[in-house]
Amino acid sequence: MSRVTLQQLLLSGAHFGHLTRRWHPKMAPYILMQKNGIHLVDLRQTQTLLERACAAVTEISGNGQQILLIGTKTQAREAITAEGKRAQTPFVVERWLGGMLTNFATIRQGIKTLETLERQMTDGTFEKISKKERLTKTRQHAKLIHTLGGIRDMRHLPGAIFVVDIIREKIAVAEARRLGIPVIAICDTNVDPSLVDFPIPANDDAFKSIALITRAVAESVIEGIAKYRANADLRQAQAELEARDQEATGEARQRERDRRGGGGQGGPGGGDQGARRRRVRRPQDEAKPTPAEGE
Repeated sequence: MSRVTLQQLLLSGAHFGHLTRRWHPKMAPYILMQKNGIHLVDLRQTQTLLERACAAVTEISGNGQQILLIGTKTQAREAITAEGKRAQTPFVVERWLGGMLTNFATIRQGIKTLETLERQMTDGTFEKISKKERLTKTRQHAKLIHTLGGIRDMRHLPGAIFVVDIIREKIAVAEARRLGIPVIAICDTNVDPSLVDFPIPANDDAFKSIALITRAVAESVIEGIAKYRANADLRQAQAELEARDQEATGEARQRERDRRGGGGQGGPGGGDQGARRRRVRRPQDEAKPTPAEGE
């Protein structure tokens, strides 16, 4: 995990909070001071809590679960989109659809419809339908891409969500909390951090601050995915080794059974043939007189 320095946080403007009259009392532990009517965030705590959040992201991704990035405000969209694509993790930058987590089965149906439309575009189906129907399907496809394009590869509920501005994304946060999904979020001085499992006290309005923190989270996702794949390869190699060992053990046992069966029933040289050979060699049979000798 790449460490975000205090200098980077300072240059990004992560320490600038909101006007003092807009503060939330539960953010008091993370506020260093106030200056010119604005609260300033304690960047040492920001750094510590960001590292804690990133460690959690790495662990969750390392277990094969996805991290959903959420940032629908203008300042967050570019960073969330870029880092989501780079880390190959789902993201939402358009309006949050109610039930995106709590009614995920319905959302999956929308994604399947999107995949069906894209398949029809390439397999020649669009060439066989009317112009009006083609236009309708094209518009439907564009709408689905707009709303669901970022989560099309999310096959299951995420292992955690990362949120920029929990006030704006309050529905997403509420759904995650209802389902017991951990919430990681940038918490400005005007929010309630108790709603978040892993709060990162910082400016959630400045593009540079959002981009810096989102990049750190994305790096942790990439690191976790790499660990998961490495562990998967190791598990596969161990399974193959165990299979070969079991096969070799089975062959050795079979050879031992064959060896022991060599002088017994059913083995080579055993059974009726062995008994017949023993009867032929009996000395008493050779000593018996023939009928001619008895006379």
